[in-house]
Amino acid sequence: MHAKTGAVTKYVDLHIHTTFSDGVCSVYKVFEKAREKGLSAISITDHDNIDGNQFALRVGSEFNIEVVTGTELSCEREGIDIHILGYFVNCNHSALKDKLQELKEARYLRAKQMVKNLNTQGVDLRFETVLKVAGEGAIGRPHIATAMLNEELIYSFKEAFDKYIGYESPAYVEKMKMTPKEVFALILEAGGLPILAHPGVTAIDELIPQFIRDGLAGLEVYHSEHNASAKRYYANYCKKHNLAMTGGSDFHSETQTRAEIGAPRVPYSLLEELKERLEQVHGRRASVA
Repeated sequence: MHAKTGAVTKYVDLHIHTTFSDGVCSVYKVFEKAREKGLSAISITDHDNIDGNQFALRVGSEFNIEVVTGTELSCEREGIDIHILGYFVNCNHSALKDKLQELKEARYLRAKQMVKNLNTQGVDLRFETVLKVAGEGAIGRPHIATAMLNEELIYSFKEAFDKYIGYESPAYVEKMKMTPKEVFALILEAGGLPILAHPGVTAIDELIPQFIRDGLAGLEVYHSEHNASAKRYYANYCKKHNLAMTGGSDFHSETQTRAEIGAPRVPYSLLEELKERLEQVHGRRASVA
């Protein structure tokens, strides 16, 4: 509650992963947690996937929580892995659906090859075990790490990445590559707004000016791995360059080191400003549930 006006402050979390990618919670469980935290709006932003949005849009009203359609797309520039959040995307947009299906198939083949590489190194992991862990999700390295841990082939989740499937590790296989410009164009074509995820973690500030020219609409200022200094820096950067500000927990599971759903506390006012930006860019009001 605001100390002077007595008005109740509303909060949002616009960066949440579910079992549709590498999160461990179902969409419904995410809403239960969001309600516990008193959130007014959330966005399901699974990696290279929009399927969770259909469930979110159906159950949002049940929890009285506003839903912003979203996704998190991977791309690469100068050998750096970059993640772009797309908000207010039309989940029925044909070009977006086609590209995500292509990415899903590429993820499957990539994971299968990584398991083959592990087998070559003497790690007795079956691909079927990884598929069982991934379930309905877009398969990725965290599923391989979890499968290895479940089979007691490693001592910790971290060991899987450090020793076997991290960048430049023996079993690592590169992802299907898209450029940031291609991702921006895809999100914009699907009626959404492209936002650079966790810039303080990716540390590519020198590339942001070019991203803006290519269609980037904003930065994720509030993030569970951004300290107070990083938040101030990127908030000022957004003000200086007329970029939208967003924020979210980047929640994956209760056991991860990142913060839980609803942390950091992201004010609802940022979502209101994001809706205004959507109207400026696409000439339409935000469609939310």
